[in-house]
Amino acid sequence: MKIEEVQSTTKKQRIATHTHIKGLGLDVNGNAIPLAAGFVGQAQAREAGGLVVDMIRQKKMAGKALLFAGPPGTGKTALALGISQELGSKVPFCPMVGSEVYSSEVKKTEVLMENFRRAIGLRIKENKEVYEGEVTELSPEETESVTGGYGKSISHVIIGLKTVKGTKQLKLDPTIYDALIKEKVAVGDVIYIEANSGAVKRVGRSDAFATEFDLEAEEYVPLPKGEVHKKKEIVQDVTLHDLDAANARPQGGQDILSLMGQMMKPRKTEITDKLRQEINKVVNRYIDEGIAELVPGVLFIDEVHMLDIECFSYLNRALESSLSPIVIFATNRGVCDVRGTTMKSPHGIPVDLLDRLLIIRTETYGPAEMIQILAIRAQVEELVVEEEGLAYLGEIGQRASLRHAVQLLSPASVIGRMNGRENICKADIEEGDSLYLDAKSSAKLLQEQQDRYIS
Repeated sequence: MKIEEVQSTTKKQRIATHTHIKGLGLDVNGNAIPLAAGFVGQAQAREAGGLVVDMIRQKKMAGKALLFAGPPGTGKTALALGISQELGSKVPFCPMVGSEVYSSEVKKTEVLMENFRRAIGLRIKENKEVYEGEVTELSPEETESVTGGYGKSISHVIIGLKTVKGTKQLKLDPTIYDALIKEKVAVGDVIYIEANSGAVKRVGRSDAFATEFDLEAEEYVPLPKGEVHKKKEIVQDVTLHDLDAANARPQGGQDILSLMGQMMKPRKTEITDKLRQEINKVVNRYIDEGIAELVPGVLFIDEVHMLDIECFSYLNRALESSLSPIVIFATNRGVCDVRGTTMKSPHGIPVDLLDRLLIIRTETYGPAEMIQILAIRAQVEELVVEEEGLAYLGEIGQRASLRHAVQLLSPASVIGRMNGRENICKADIEEGDSLYLDAKSSAKLLQEQQDRYIS
């Protein structure tokens, strides 16, 4: 007897920079646990993020903005991802980088607005009435044709549907009979008919007939459970940008322009403000009627100092509109020029916009925290690092930067394997460190050997 090991079918995720972040790592009272959900340290910033998550869930946060400010490599992007993980997949989270707005085809403000709309979700509830069951009879009733002549026309269709609980006879419109013929429905098939639209779908053949033939190309399905007539509530999640995009390009039409439009792939076009206002009206009507509810999501703009003065003044307006998401900015700049002006300002953001932001500071990591982060990264990348090696990596992190230390893990593992070891020891890391320079030592070398370089 041969025993084979079955490979797991779960999707193996590619390891990215922030794969290890699973949430904010807070306890029930909202206090930061020192080492949880892939986070180490940053207790104050995480607790502040936890409060933001609670406010978003209670829908009290829309139109407000946050700013993560701190030196490079202190976990600003990780915090934003932690917030998105805590909110779950139902709340839209739209990440973008400040330099994304500079497109040659679309205005800067248009790119910003598009991302704003992507970050606002709409949950639409719809009640559908469905008749489903196995067809027990299918008899079209004919009458004399109204137009005269010898032809007969179908006045209505009698169809019998059977489920586990009972049977029902329905009298259907002749247009539904056409749909039944199109779907090639015969007695013994399992079908469902939508009451609102009259759409017919053939699910398959009832499994009571499964033994008719030895070979069969049919798909057999069990008899539907419950009553023949069911009411289902369907919930759809869409973002406002989906609605904009669906309405921006009219589908179909017989005139030459729309046919040309279908043939040629159109360039990325702007969605006009007028269209957005129309969609907002419809959305507001849905919300008032209780058909839909608004889910304000999160728009995360990294490297926010890359935006220029026009974008900032547009953000001022966009944050005040009634349909606005929660905006999170992140920047690692100190006092620098606001792009597009000669004005100096903290974080490269104009003072009037800074005034609207809640600012969360991220602190630099200490040696012990760095070693913990490196241990988590090694675990994510499925590498085994000896204690001595981790301590040395921590020293490199202090001397150079945390990112450099994390990047040395992979080369060190390859060096270790070449030397015939499974684990990574200190010698492998020292060899990797001697081969690759970090930014600080490279800058130091440049200063020492200035005369050899062209400057």
